[in-house]
Amino acid sequence: MREAWLPLAVLLALGAAPLLGFGGSYETTLMARVMILAMAAVSLSFLVGGAGLVSLGHAASVGVGAYAVAILDAHNVTEATRVLPAAIGAAALFSLVTGAVAIRTSGVHFIMITLAFGQMAFFTASSLAAYGGDDGYTLYSRTEVWGSRLLGDRLAFHYVCLGALALTWALCAMLLASRFGRVLRAARENAQRVEAVGLSPYPFRLVAYVIAGAIGGAAGFLLANATEFVSPAGISWQRSGELLFMVILGGVGRLWGAILGAVAFVLLETWLADHVAHWKMVFGPLLVLAVLFLKGGLSGLVVRRHG
Repeated sequence: MREAWLPLAVLLALGAAPLLGFGGSYETTLMARVMILAMAAVSLSFLVGGAGLVSLGHAASVGVGAYAVAILDAHNVTEATRVLPAAIGAAALFSLVTGAVAIRTSGVHFIMITLAFGQMAFFTASSLAAYGGDDGYTLYSRTEVWGSRLLGDRLAFHYVCLGALALTWALCAMLLASRFGRVLRAARENAQRVEAVGLSPYPFRLVAYVIAGAIGGAAGFLLANATEFVSPAGISWQRSGELLFMVILGGVGRLWGAILGAVAFVLLETWLADHVAHWKMVFGPLLVLAVLFLKGGLSGLVVRRHG
């Protein structure tokens, strides 16, 4: 908890922002994107820092959750009590099936096989002509909550995203602090020692992979409602690379670092896009320099200054 003051401050700032004059359409849309991507980044940090599983296909679980919303919307199923479990369940099932194979590998092989599964999901989404194919699918409306248009209210949606982010961080933190998390971290350091004391790392890693995928599905549900649009671009390896960059930028090994990484990534990307014509040529090198010279990421910088 000694290090928790900063993420708590960030969450409080996001909660207070609409009440302090940042409740306009542009600001709330930007903050919603930050919080949703931060959810996905925290779940990926849970894998990378907690279990040592560096996935380059994590965006696929987010995309599967988003496409579950789109497919149900196309069939006039728009109630959150049905759509949200479907999005989480579909992403968890996708993670279970792909993780059962991927976790049998390690290192570069694991990275490449998650990339391959992610690309399979991307091309599958591109082939769904009934749901827009390459052009994507526009939702008829946001998902209803017990018949109400709660998610259509800008301010209400903001706090739904904030609550989901806080819950994601708390859940992942509690899991890593539990016996389950200690086994994950021990297996990350030395899997053979874990096996020597009678525990198999495989089922622990698979459960962690499914949990991260389920959280990704929840993020996909929120992302589909935030943009009211779903496309294969959200499943591409580039989006997975962005999520991994957020984790590294924030600091591997600290869940709350992923929140800082997501905030910094999105704000820097947005600012450069508004002020520089060829902003991607500046954005890429800046991220590389930040990773090279910020040892321990942004969270490591904060801990060193206040430790």
